[in-house]
Amino acid sequence: MTTYTQPNKETRRPVKVQSNFERYAYLFMRLSGVALLILAVGHMLIQHVLNTTANLTLEFVAQVWSSWGWKAYDMLLLVFAVSHGMNGLRQVLEDYIHNRTLMRRINIFLVVFTIVTIIWAGIAIAAFDPAAVR
Repeated sequence: MTTYTQPNKETRRPVKVQSNFERYAYLFMRLSGVALLILAVGHMLIQHVLNTTANLTLEFVAQVWSSWGWKAYDMLLLVFAVSHGMNGLRQVLEDYIHNRTLMRRINIFLVVFTIVTIIWAGIAIAAFDPAAVR
């Protein structure tokens, strides 16, 4: 309840606080950006600094993905990168598209596309069989 006081007069009115999706989307972009910075820099160090580009072969991927730890690392990178990118695309589109109905349809499409992409790529990472490469 909000209270406004004037000299010798007090007014009370209820204030309805609405759910603010954009505030959470903003927070997600900042936190996922930090996570992506750590994960992507780690990925670049592992793939391009600690190993030479000549060593980036299917056998190397099979060796790395024989451990569930590396698969989980790559899945986290996948989830954060795709969801961060789609949320950024959504924010840019909302700046230029002012039709509420069209924007709602685009948001539904982006959510479905993000979920399908993460599931599809996650299954590919989880189902990868290193023994089949050898």
